[in-house]
Amino acid sequence: MSEPDLFSPVKLGNLTLNNRMVMAPMTRNRAGEGNVPQAINVEYYRQRATAGLIITEAAQVSPEGVGYPGTPGIHSEEQVAGWKKVTDAVHKEGGRIFIQLWFCGRISHPDLLPGNKLPVAPSAIKPEGEVMTFEGMKPYVEPHALEVEEILAIVEQYRHAAAMAKQAGFDGVEIHAANGYLLDQFLRDGSNQREDEYGGSVQNRMRFLNQVIDAVYESWNRQNVGVRLSPENRFNSMSDSDPQQHFSYFISQLNAHAPVYIHLLEGDMISGERNVNYPALRDAFDGLYIANNGYDKERAEKVLAEGNADLVAFGVPFLANPDLVYRYQHDLPLNEPDMSTFYGGDEKGYTDYPFAER
Repeated sequence: MSEPDLFSPVKLGNLTLNNRMVMAPMTRNRAGEGNVPQAINVEYYRQRATAGLIITEAAQVSPEGVGYPGTPGIHSEEQVAGWKKVTDAVHKEGGRIFIQLWFCGRISHPDLLPGNKLPVAPSAIKPEGEVMTFEGMKPYVEPHALEVEEILAIVEQYRHAAAMAKQAGFDGVEIHAANGYLLDQFLRDGSNQREDEYGGSVQNRMRFLNQVIDAVYESWNRQNVGVRLSPENRFNSMSDSDPQQHFSYFISQLNAHAPVYIHLLEGDMISGERNVNYPALRDAFDGLYIANNGYDKERAEKVLAEGNADLVAFGVPFLANPDLVYRYQHDLPLNEPDMSTFYGGDEKGYTDYPFAER
C-alpha cells in the first residue's frame, strides 16, 4: 500500500474526506450584530470548501463565553440560521465542515460580558497582557474562580450549543480545549490551582473536559466529534509543569470517550519551540491525529509519510489562499497574507484573495 499523501482521501468516522488538508480554526472577528454569521462569512467558507475538512473559527457556546468582539456564537436561533447558510454553501461545493465549540474563560473582559460580569476561570489568576474590547485594548482583570455549580452550568451550555450545531447542519464539532481558553485553563496546572474535585491531580483537572464531552455526545455520534489540545503553547499566559506526562495521561484517557480525532497545536505558537514528543502523544491515541502549527506542504508530506499524523491543519496558508489544495497540488506560488486584516474588517483580506489561474 502506498503512503498517504496530502491529496489522498481519508475516512473520518462516517465521513470520507477528499484530502488530508484541514483548514484550521482561525478567529477573524467578522460576525455581525448578535454574534451572528453574515454573508461575508458564508462566502469566506464557501471559497475554501476544497479543504478535506474545514474547522470553523471558534464559536462561543454562550454569551458568557465571549472573549473578543465580532466572534460568532452557536447558542441562539439567529446564529443557527446564520451558520446554516455557511454549512449549506460548503456542502454545495462538496466540502465537509465542523464547528469549534468555545468558552474563553479568563481570556475576556467585563466590557464583553453580559451585565459586565467578571470573566471566569478555574482559579482567580489574572493572565498577563491586554484584551481587545470594543473600546480598544484593556488590561486583563482577575477572573472569578468558578464554583462547582457554575462549572456544571457551563457543561449545560456546551450541551445546548452542541444541539444547536446539529440544527445548523454541521458535519461534526470540535471541542476547543486548547490555547489558554477555559477547558485548557482547567487542564494545565499553571492556571488551575483548585483544591477540590476539579483541581490537583490529572484525573481531577480532566473532569470538566470529560463532562463536556459526555454532554456533546448527547447530540453527536462520537465519530463526529474531535478534541483540540495544546500541551505546551504559552499563548494566553499558559504553562504546565510537565506537559509530556500530563498530556500523555489526558490523551490516553480520551480513548475511553473515543472521539474521532485529536487536533494538537504542536509546540508554542509564539516562539515555535517544541519540547514535547508529539509522535509519542500521537501513539497514545487510538483515533485519528491532526497535526497543526506552522506546517507547509513539505513538512506536511513528511509527517504523513512518517506515520506521525493522519491529517494536517493549515492556518494562514488557507487564510490567504482559498484554493490552497489546488496550489499545493500543482506547486504554485502562494498569495502573501495581509496581517493588518487578520482580525476584524470587511471583505479586504478576507474574501478578496485571488485564486490561481487555471
